[in-house]
Amino acid sequence: MAHQFLKGVRTDPTLSNADNKQDVDKINTTGSGVIACQISEHSKDGDEALQAFLGHEGSHIEVDEATNSHKTTLSYASIMGLRQDINLVGDNYQWLGSMFYFGYLAWEYPTNRFLQRLPLGKYSAFNVFMWGATLTCFAAVNNFAGAVAVRFFLGVFEAAVTPGFALLTSQWYTKREQGFRTSIWFSFNGWAQIIGGLLAYGIAVGVRKHGADIAGWQIIFMVTGLLTSAIGVLFYFIVPDNQLNARWLTKEERILAIERIRSNEQGVGNKHWKFYQFKEALVDPKTWLFFFYSLMSDIPNGGLTNFFSQLIVSFGYTQEESLLYGTPGGAVEVVTLLLWGWLTVHYGNRLAFSSIFLLLAILGMILIVALPLDNKKGRLAGYYLTQASPVPFVAILSLISTNVAGYTKKTTVAALYLIAYCVGNIIGPQVFRPKDAPRYVPAEIVIIVSWGTCLVTLACIYSYSKIQNSRKLKLRNSPGYVKLENQGFLDLTDGENPEFEYAL
Repeated sequence: MAHQFLKGVRTDPTLSNADNKQDVDKINTTGSGVIACQISEHSKDGDEALQAFLGHEGSHIEVDEATNSHKTTLSYASIMGLRQDINLVGDNYQWLGSMFYFGYLAWEYPTNRFLQRLPLGKYSAFNVFMWGATLTCFAAVNNFAGAVAVRFFLGVFEAAVTPGFALLTSQWYTKREQGFRTSIWFSFNGWAQIIGGLLAYGIAVGVRKHGADIAGWQIIFMVTGLLTSAIGVLFYFIVPDNQLNARWLTKEERILAIERIRSNEQGVGNKHWKFYQFKEALVDPKTWLFFFYSLMSDIPNGGLTNFFSQLIVSFGYTQEESLLYGTPGGAVEVVTLLLWGWLTVHYGNRLAFSSIFLLLAILGMILIVALPLDNKKGRLAGYYLTQASPVPFVAILSLISTNVAGYTKKTTVAALYLIAYCVGNIIGPQVFRPKDAPRYVPAEIVIIVSWGTCLVTLACIYSYSKIQNSRKLKLRNSPGYVKLENQGFLDLTDGENPEFEYAL
C-alpha cells in the first residue's frame, strides 16, 4: 500500500497563493527561492483536481499499487473505381490525399482550445460522430470538387481526436501506464487496416460477381462512416470529461482516481488559457524537437497511407489481391505497438525501444528499393516491415501526455505536434509523382532519408530529457528547497515544477 495523507488540503485554488506564502518564506533567496516565488504566483489558478477534495480536508486516503479508417478507405477506393467515377486526372488523387490535412491544419489550434475550454469527453464524442457523418457523405461525391470539400471537413473533425485521446490518457493513467495505454488506442489504426482491407476485398469480389446498385467504393464509405457515427454516440454516454463527473464512479472512487495520478505532477485539467504557459511552450526546445520529429516522420506516413494499395499492385499483384495483402500490414502495426507498450511498462525507456522499431521500418523500405522487381514476395515483406514506423510517433505522442505539464502548455505542444503532422502528410502524397509510377523510387528514397533523420531526433529528445532531469535533481537537493503542498495539482508547467521528472 502507498499511503497518502491529505493534511490541510486546499479546497479553493484561489487561496493557494496565500496558503503557500509561509512555505515560500522558508526558502532562501537563491535560485530555488526565485522558483518557489514563481510557483506561488502561478498557483493562484489551480487544477480542477483540487475540487475533488472538497469536504475531505485531513482525510486519510489509501491508493493500492496493485481511427485511421478514412485514410485507408481512400486507398482502397482508389483501386475500386473511385478515380474513374469522379473523373480524377493528373495529380488530383495526390491532392485528395493532402486536402484532408489542410482541414486538419486549419482547425488544429482552435480545436485544442475547445478541448481545454469545453467538456473533454463530450466535445471528443461530437467530433467522432461528425467525422463519421462526413465520411458517409463521401459516398455521394460525383466530382473532384465535392471530394475536396468532404476531405477538408474530415480533417476538421479529426483534428480533435488524437489530442483529445492524449488528454484523456494523461487524466486517467500514471506516467508508467501512459505509454502502453496510448499504444492500445492508437493500435486501432492497424485494426482499421485489417478490417477495412477484408471488408473492401469482400465488397470488391461481391460487386464483381453479383453487381450492385452503387459502386463498391461508395459502399465502403457508407459502412465505415455510419459505424463511426454509431461509436460517437456510444462515446458520448460512456466516456466522462474527467474523474469528477464519471457516472460509474462513487464520490470516494473519484477521489481515489485523482489521487492515484498525483505522482504525474499534472492534475486533470484547467480551463483557463495562460499566456506564460503558451510562451513557455514556444521557447521549450523539447517542443520543437517533437515538432521536427512529427514533420519528418509524417512525410513517409502521408505517402504510404494513401498509396500502399497502389504500391502493392506495383509489386505485381492484382488490384483485388492488393486489398487482401494489405491487411497483414495492419497486423504488424498492432503487434509492434502493443509489444512496444508492453516493453515500456516492464523496462521503461520508450524512446530507445521505439528507435528499434523505426530501424525495422527503414530495413523494410530498403528491401522495397533494393530487391529485384520479380521478387514480389520479398518486396511485400518489406512493406510489412514499414508498418512498424508508427511506434516512435506514438512514443512521442505518449511523451506529450507524460512529459508536458500545465494545461495550456500541453494543449499548445499537442497542437504544434499535430500541425507538423499535417504538414508532413500534405508533403507525403506529393512525393509519389505520377511520372514515377509504378515503382516510385524517388519517393522511397525520400522515405528512407526522412526516417534516418527521425532516428537522430529521437536521440536528441532522449539526451535533452536526461539533462533536464539532472538539473531538476540538483534543484531539489539545493539548500532551503521546500515542496509546496499539492504542488502537483497547481497547474504548473513541467519547466517550472522542480518535482517534475521526464520519462524517457
